[in-house]
Amino acid sequence: MEMRLEVVQVPVSNVDRAKSFYTEKLGFVLDHDVEHIPGMRVVQLTPPGSAASIVIGTGMTAMAPGSLEGLQLVVPALGTLREELVRRGADVSEIQDVGGVLFAHFADPDGNRWVLQESTRPEVRDAHIPST
Repeated sequence: MEMRLEVVQVPVSNVDRAKSFYTEKLGFVLDHDVEHIPGMRVVQLTPPGSAASIVIGTGMTAMAPGSLEGLQLVVPALGTLREELVRRGADVSEIQDVGGVLFAHFADPDGNRWVLQESTRPEVRDAHIPST
């Protein structure tokens, strides 16, 4: 059996504001913005280089806007990406080093909270794997 997580719903209060944030400030790619049935607008956005996408819209979820937290984007060079996102107007936290693993955080306009993680270097990863 194969299962792939490909789309995650992100609850927002204002679709156009969120769409603008994700495309303009974060550089997500707009895959589509459609209304298949009246009252159900589906906006799919994909982070650059990702196999998974997010969906924002109307008429899809009962989650409260801003209630999602912990979605994690793994990036090759966190410092470089953070500088770019801040330049684009995103409010990204300072980088935190947690035992050799680097993290930063940001929230969308509704307060949905995201984590940025730099790809873990092999020597750091290997140090966290118990030897047998």
